[in-house]
Amino acid sequence: MHRFAEEARAAPHPGHKAAPITMDAQVTKIRPITIAILALGGEGGGVLADWIVDLAEHGGYLAQATSVPGVAQRTGATIYYVEMFPKAATQAAGRQPVLGLLPMPGDVDVVLASELMEAARAVERGFVTPEKTLLIASTHRVFAMTERIALADGRADSTALYAACRDAAHELVAFDMAALADAAGSVISAVLFGALAGAGALPVPRTAFEAAIRRGQVGVSSSLAAFGAGFEAARSGGAPDGPVASNEVNASAHTRELVEQAGFQNEGETRAVVTAAVERLIDYQDANYAREFLARLKRFQELEARRGDGSGRLLAEVARQLALGMAYEDTIRVAELKIRPSRFARVRQEVQVAPGQILEIAEFFHPRVQEVADTLPAPVGRWLLRTRRARRLLERLLRKGKVVKTTSVSGFLLLYGLSKLKALRRRSLRFANEQAALSDWLDRVAETATSNYALALEVARMRGLVKGYGDTHELGRAKFETLTAVLRRLRNRDNAAAQLADLIKAASADEHGEALEKAIAALDSQAAAA
Repeated sequence: MHRFAEEARAAPHPGHKAAPITMDAQVTKIRPITIAILALGGEGGGVLADWIVDLAEHGGYLAQATSVPGVAQRTGATIYYVEMFPKAATQAAGRQPVLGLLPMPGDVDVVLASELMEAARAVERGFVTPEKTLLIASTHRVFAMTERIALADGRADSTALYAACRDAAHELVAFDMAALADAAGSVISAVLFGALAGAGALPVPRTAFEAAIRRGQVGVSSSLAAFGAGFEAARSGGAPDGPVASNEVNASAHTRELVEQAGFQNEGETRAVVTAAVERLIDYQDANYAREFLARLKRFQELEARRGDGSGRLLAEVARQLALGMAYEDTIRVAELKIRPSRFARVRQEVQVAPGQILEIAEFFHPRVQEVADTLPAPVGRWLLRTRRARRLLERLLRKGKVVKTTSVSGFLLLYGLSKLKALRRRSLRFANEQAALSDWLDRVAETATSNYALALEVARMRGLVKGYGDTHELGRAKFETLTAVLRRLRNRDNAAAQLADLIKAASADEHGEALEKAIAALDSQAAAA
């Protein structure tokens, strides 16, 4: 573990003024303890910095804290920087030290990161070095804005982020601190403070850390509970193997029984995908709907046995995309999710509603005529879409949208009534259209798999372009149909799978498909030249 009391250094601290040659020789060997904190808004990074400063001042150190604010909407964290210098050294020298305002690459003793991506960013900035830095980080993820707005899966690989942190640090203490904070009813800064104490990073006893929390008078009881959890986790070594991608799903016994009856006993990733899909579809509609999903997968189990390469990749991808397609987002689903008790509890926790405070949640709805027609029984929905007068009347009614307060009786009952249309979903226009589209796609994947397994896998992945609702759904479906038309021209090419994979990537590059159009034009030009 790191011990920093009176550490000698061969070169002056970067960013600090060099000590005058008249200063006591022993003092020139003393360097400050440097601590950088990277925290997102609402995670208590400022409180954590205050605790460390208080801890230092009561432990015989001079301390200075600075901060550089990040950017809103999760595009960057605030960096808090603390330097601690022994008072005894200043008394021996007869003068005050000059402390730095910012962390300097290559000269940070401890980095505290409230999230895995922020830990990796600290590595990228050079704050974490294998020669000296103790990196204390939470392994959970809060996705960055660039990850959220990506049309495809834009998430960074957590395993790669963890590996980068492990390789860059002199010592790494990492575990899911967000889970411990939630369990204690506190924020992650208290867990980080506990991990700092548990790692033995500072020459200060645990009781001094706890005293700093009490003096801070900020959620003392919950903060102490979270501190204790972080302390014990750090003392036990945290999570030495990093973030674990579990293949097990916290499924009910009924779900597991359905999956096993369908023949998915021990099939690794495929079983995990199928189990999660069945759980989702039961929640989305009912158990019979999940059985229909499993029945549709039967022929792909047989295809894997006859045409597969032993990896089971096609079956797993078809299961994933089929489940997402069957659990499409419609007004019924949106209404159901908006009024769930778990959502109210999550919002209360996020905004930190105090006892006695009143919480109001206002939802904005702006459905289009198409979405209203999709919710209606299929014959009525088709009539609405082809009847010009009815369409125009409904367009005027929906023009401005509607704000619904789900915390009010009237707003809650409105969405509750809409959610109860779930029983009639199978008769709706959207249901009929979606099931027909999914059947066509499954037939295309199965047909392709009989002659080209790799291409069939890309055809299965292609369905991932169709997602969301409203304009997002329409644009995704248009790209999917464009690729379906192009598929006919690719079937007989030797590198058909790679070319379709490139086209899918192009389709995910922008919202309106400009990159896809260019990629198709380039592909046609190459074919013509050949």
